[in-house]
Amino acid sequence: MLYIERDAQGAIAAIHRDEEGKTGLEPASLLEAEVLAFLRSNGGMETLDLQLMASDATMVRVLEDLIDVLVAKNLILITELPPQARDKILGRKQLRAQMADPQLMVDDIL
Repeated sequence: MLYIERDAQGAIAAIHRDEEGKTGLEPASLLEAEVLAFLRSNGGMETLDLQLMASDATMVRVLEDLIDVLVAKNLILITELPPQARDKILGRKQLRAQMADPQLMVDDIL
């Protein structure tokens, strides 16, 4: 949750991640048009883009784990996935297996 601080004219003056003993803050959503406009005008969108990209990497891992659970429980078959998706998933599994191998050498990666 975000908290916004308003100036005397009622416009957003600052955005905070928590209330931390500050008074007069309003809860807000990152999806609100006013919050997004404030971030764009103050260069904050670059930071948000970086945070989103960082979370993308962790979400990919979550999705891989979810697919593994669904396959293990026979709720879906890996062969039911489109070939491109199946190839990407299996390729990532092979990379992770290689990275977990204690015999892996730097030359194997390059």
